[in-house]
Amino acid sequence: MSVQLSWYLLLAAGLFCIGGFGALTRRNAVAVLMGIELMLNAVNINLVAFWRYTNVAQMTGQVFAVFVITVAAAEAAVGLALIIAIYRQRRTVNVEEMNTMKG
Repeated sequence: MSVQLSWYLLLAAGLFCIGGFGALTRRNAVAVLMGIELMLNAVNINLVAFWRYTNVAQMTGQVFAVFVITVAAAEAAVGLALIIAIYRQRRTVNVEEMNTMKG
């Protein structure tokens, strides 16, 4: 018994919506980064699901998913480094208080 493509797409859409909601409604910068990571994972599910159901001999979906995972890891590292630097200077990770470039 095989799972249909539509189930994977529904799962990815739900995960993307949860990540988008989390990224847009949270005030904590770490929670915003977590929402963005959920959105990237939804993209990975779509890439691998379309690769699986298109009967292509190449592994393009998996290769793109590995690239997305690499970009997500770099984004998380740079994002957390920025959040730590901002926290050291302002003693907060609230996104609403990070609206100016002044020190």
